[in-house]
Amino acid sequence: MEKQISNFLSFIRDDKKLSDNTLQSYKRDLVQLEEYMDSEKINYLKATPEDMKRYFIHLQTIGKKTSTISRNVASIRSFYQYLVRCKKIKKDPTEKIQSPKVEKRSPTVLTSSEVELLLNQPKDVDLKGIRDKAMLEFAYATGMRVSEIIELNIEDINLKDGLVTCKTRTRQRHIPLGSLSLRALADYIENTRPILIKDENVKALFVNTNGKRLTRQGFWKIVKYYKEQAHITKDITPHVLRHSFATHLLQNGADLKSIQIMLGHSDISSTQVYMQFQDESIKDIYKHAHPRA
Repeated sequence: MEKQISNFLSFIRDDKKLSDNTLQSYKRDLVQLEEYMDSEKINYLKATPEDMKRYFIHLQTIGKKTSTISRNVASIRSFYQYLVRCKKIKKDPTEKIQSPKVEKRSPTVLTSSEVELLLNQPKDVDLKGIRDKAMLEFAYATGMRVSEIIELNIEDINLKDGLVTCKTRTRQRHIPLGSLSLRALADYIENTRPILIKDENVKALFVNTNGKRLTRQGFWKIVKYYKEQAHITKDITPHVLRHSFATHLLQNGADLKSIQIMLGHSDISSTQVYMQFQDESIKDIYKHAHPRA
């Protein structure tokens, strides 16, 4: 099974052009399935629909979230469909298994004052503070995913035109940088990054104190640290800055299509989740402006 999982991951990487994070999720789900089947003495090529139902019940029993189980169903179904395609098996044992319904939760969004409080935490008095200030300003100014930010190279930034070019496996998009973000970024690029990097061949835009490309985990730790420094009670992740970016643009008059393009959503339905926050903003405006409110 280990070999087939490896072949499957190579296939979807090349055929579907999935991100490394998505590939890692598939791998975790399938390795966990493999461990379960080994413990239960189940041959993965002879697994039945009943075997699969028991596995998903097992995930529920050990406390896995509905969203995690739903993702597992999708990962495992893709794997077995691949095995059918390769003629390793005749029928997909997950074919008639329904994914559990995942309740859609509203994204966590910071208020404008909370954003300002968070972004004011890094002090530009040392190398780390200048870098962190540039990173947080950049994340909020662009709304980019953390995986996209850490993959940026220095040549992806155009300080003169105030633009960042975000490249993915299938497309690229250009996102404008606000004046505050641009100022912090220029300070970092011109005065801090050259000192942090130990090797001039390093192309990464954001680097750690060892001069290596910053990792996803490193970015998360930085956000968490300044969240605690700001004494903000909300659970803040880099993705919360992305949600706040989109929400604040919408509340201040940006159209949904433009936000979709900047976020890199392939389907506008993914962007429409932020409409609920615009509705709240409209209610506030109505209450303050309508004579009969």
